[in-house]
Amino acid sequence: METSEFIRQYANDDVKMLALLGKRFPKVDLPYALDQIRGRQLARTKLPAWASNEGMVYPPHLNMEQCSSEQTALYKQKLANRLLKELPNDSETILTDLTGGFGVDFAYMSKPFKKALYVERNEQLCSIATQNFKSLGLNNISTKNSDAIEILHELEYVSILFLDPARRNSNGGKVVSIADCEPNVLELCDEMVEKSHFVVLKLSPMLDWHSAVTQLKYVTEVHIISVSNECKELLLVLTNRNKTEIDNKTNTIKVFCVNDNDIFSYEEDIHSEKEGLLQQNILGKDVALPPYLYEPNASIMKAGCFAQVSKTYNVSALAHNSHLFVSPNLLSDFPGKKFKILHTCTLNKKELRHALSDITQANVAVRNFPMRVDELKKRLKLRDGGENYIFATTHGDKRHILIITKKET
Repeated sequence: METSEFIRQYANDDVKMLALLGKRFPKVDLPYALDQIRGRQLARTKLPAWASNEGMVYPPHLNMEQCSSEQTALYKQKLANRLLKELPNDSETILTDLTGGFGVDFAYMSKPFKKALYVERNEQLCSIATQNFKSLGLNNISTKNSDAIEILHELEYVSILFLDPARRNSNGGKVVSIADCEPNVLELCDEMVEKSHFVVLKLSPMLDWHSAVTQLKYVTEVHIISVSNECKELLLVLTNRNKTEIDNKTNTIKVFCVNDNDIFSYEEDIHSEKEGLLQQNILGKDVALPPYLYEPNASIMKAGCFAQVSKTYNVSALAHNSHLFVSPNLLSDFPGKKFKILHTCTLNKKELRHALSDITQANVAVRNFPMRVDELKKRLKLRDGGENYIFATTHGDKRHILIITKKET
């Protein structure tokens, strides 16, 4: 059996089991075959459009795990389209991706450009990406197996410069800090902005974005991207404000909190004193809870824009650090999960018995509460799961309460 036939025949099989069959198929390039089978299996959920293309070649598993999903790549494509509209009409549109990798982001972002250059220092990845771009029918692109910094130094002016610095050190360990990533964009920042209209940086979702904005100094937009309420990417848009036609206040950045198709955006003055910042509305400690509870999505939690959410949706926080909001109204467009409040109680045994009398299982979460989830579950004697959601939190400054709810669809 040849390698290509092996890949077709065992396309849906367990890769770990297939790895044990090497001696039975001496003509099969087993490492390559396993990469293709495992890659396509992962692509069916992560990159469905690519998985349906028989001509696609997949890289080693680590590269597949690290690459963007189709959903986040499409978001970058929309971002690139919008940024291009802010350029002078007579400018030639050029994209350069200095850290191409498997090429998912580049393939999607390149479509609206007249020219696009993919750069990747790993020869194997560059070869795979080049072959895939042909299979995808991308005729406006060129590829180069080279070093990002060398190409940057040689680069003439481009419309958008895209970088996704490697977030692993020489030992293969994960890193988060911008300075620890490769290339170090802090050292290249001035040159990148000088040679492009816009720079788009993809950074670790674990990064403190306020710190990144301070370090990079040219940031005009922050995009916090979540998929299915899991924070996946942090994108920063950098530009020299004097070169663009966009209406930007010197100290103002735009923040976009994205979760699937929900986008909550706001502007923030990065140099405002804390006393001058917008404050969230806090529910009075003696006020009864209204009937609806709201939990912001992962991107809003990452952004920390609770005051903006409070003002936009006219909701009240239970406490300064609870990150839970309440309202008398059901807000269908709230960017997060929505719950109908059934009961509230303290940890008093009599109150607990009454509130939990019909409940044997629940999804338990703690917010600004002195007990861990596992400790609380043990005390409540509830099994995991079911249709009830219990939030243990603090109302006002000191009152610890349980809020028993059901999710609103």
